[in-house]
Amino acid sequence: MNSLNSTLSPNTTFVRPPFFFINGFYDIPHAKYYYVFLCFVFMVTVLGNSFVMFIIYTERSFHTPKYMAIFNLAIADLGESTALIPNLIATFLFDSQYISYDACLANMFFVFFFSRLQALSLTVLAYDRFVAICLPLRYHAIITMQAMAVMLTVVWACDSFVLILMVSLITRLSICKSIVVQSYFCDHGPIYRLACNDNLANSIMAKVSASLFLYLPFILTVLSYVFIAFALFKVASWEGRLKAIKTCSAHLILVALYFLPLIGTYIAALTFTLQPNARIIGTSLAYAIPPMMNPIIYVLSTEEVKEFSKQLFKRKKNNHK
Repeated sequence: MNSLNSTLSPNTTFVRPPFFFINGFYDIPHAKYYYVFLCFVFMVTVLGNSFVMFIIYTERSFHTPKYMAIFNLAIADLGESTALIPNLIATFLFDSQYISYDACLANMFFVFFFSRLQALSLTVLAYDRFVAICLPLRYHAIITMQAMAVMLTVVWACDSFVLILMVSLITRLSICKSIVVQSYFCDHGPIYRLACNDNLANSIMAKVSASLFLYLPFILTVLSYVFIAFALFKVASWEGRLKAIKTCSAHLILVALYFLPLIGTYIAALTFTLQPNARIIGTSLAYAIPPMMNPIIYVLSTEEVKEFSKQLFKRKKNNHK
């Protein structure tokens, strides 16, 4: 490892290494079992989100603004898992820890792009619930297919712009401290800290990205539910309150699953020195588990999807007979 750390000379004016070495866990016995677990998570994620996308695409009754946002969330889940877990398995289960410079930047872009897209999609769904409960009579006038398409287009455009800028700023760095990335993928923070020249712009960009795509969506989502809670207090019957809470409970679980581990890891890293293995476990679970749970909790557990699934399997069974 020391030879890798000293591969690049700090006296060189500008260094763009041909490859990086993804370090992963440090001195954890049987770490490969954790990567096998993530492999299982990936398979469930692909099956669940593919099924969700299939039923939304094929069933006309699901062609609504809400399910357009859910379809977008499924794309984000599938994209994030595909960008992260197969590379992780290839890296550590098959001992291929070297990654080329260009491939590393591409990996960084897609992991962060789809992760941030997931956060923004959850925020759009929070807005959908806010309008549905707080402004029920105006819901169909406000949340139209055109309005949802515009919101999702803005989400994709903003996410693309910020991530392209963030990754592009890496190319101006002279990576001469080391080529060892203290993470389990081409993580932005561990890479820009390897630079010998000024990395202030990268540090600022990291904070801007986290603020725009992590803290701000979380705050907006919490505010949505604050207004929803006030609206529910005005509902006279407990039956009406429980019905509204039931429509929000799945989304609240997903928000907690996604935001709390990531925000907790970020805050811990800012307030004290976080042990690298703890950061790797925290962020990898935060990136891997929500995409697996989203289709199970948010879509496959709803009555209309359950009914469609029953009809689909009945048709297949009758056709088979």
